[in-house]
Amino acid sequence: MKIIITGSSGRIGRAIFGALAARHEVTGIDRNPFSTTHIVGDCADPELLRRALDGADAVIHSAGPHAPHVGLVADADFLRVNVEGTRSLAEIARASGVTRLLYTSTTALYGDAVEPGRCTWIDEDTVPLPKSIYHRTKLAAEALLEELASAEMSVRILRMSRCFPEPAPLMAAYRLHRGVDARDVAAGHALALTDQGAAFERFVLSGETVFAREDCEGLAKDAPEVIRARAPALAAEFAKRGWDLPRSIDRVYSSARAQDRLGWRARQGWQEVLAQADRDDLEVLPAGSHIARKAE
Repeated sequence: MKIIITGSSGRIGRAIFGALAARHEVTGIDRNPFSTTHIVGDCADPELLRRALDGADAVIHSAGPHAPHVGLVADADFLRVNVEGTRSLAEIARASGVTRLLYTSTTALYGDAVEPGRCTWIDEDTVPLPKSIYHRTKLAAEALLEELASAEMSVRILRMSRCFPEPAPLMAAYRLHRGVDARDVAAGHALALTDQGAAFERFVLSGETVFAREDCEGLAKDAPEVIRARAPALAAEFAKRGWDLPRSIDRVYSSARAQDRLGWRARQGWQEVLAQADRDDLEVLPAGSHIARKAE
């Protein structure tokens, strides 16, 4: 299969490239050069896209400004790339005979669907309530792709949860309910390439949670008690390392649909985060690190 990946120099684009390159002919497009990028240019440039998509079977669209760019990049640029650029890519892909388009989206667009003081169970049926220009443009791109999906060019939306380096205790705890490893995100994309069925589908990709929907009340009021019951090994590791368990948890992302439909499983759980921390992996920050964070 001939596959085009936009955003191929980014963390997720690189991971997707690595998951596919051994079995497919993969071409990366990005504004920034990298070993996984063959075409250096703006993925919102129609002429560049027409040349790149000629003869392609599938497109994976992971490019675009995201949460850290809010406040630094003009809102007009979010609209130009995330919305109009996505529309242009999809229309050119369809005209070029591409039969499958995957869009890398984010669980961040649920935004205000997370109720203050409560723990919200979130899946594909939860109605997003976006907060920022980033969230709004990602949701708008999803909507236009749903309109353009057809039997000739099917579309799969992959909403990935939190997936970037953070302090080890935070990342490990997040893997229980709202975090995912880039390698697992890439595996989800690989499976979605061959998913059969409707012209349009949407999937949440997040670490396999140990929690059940009925745990939400307890997670909001006394998360340590629920964690000790549901994930005693993690609680023991935190105690051994002198780390505090989160006092409350405000959301749980469910990937049940991706598990049932795609056969996807998140392989890199909290144990992998601790192993990465112990070997000073750059994907995990040391405990106690202070980082700038954009709110979801």
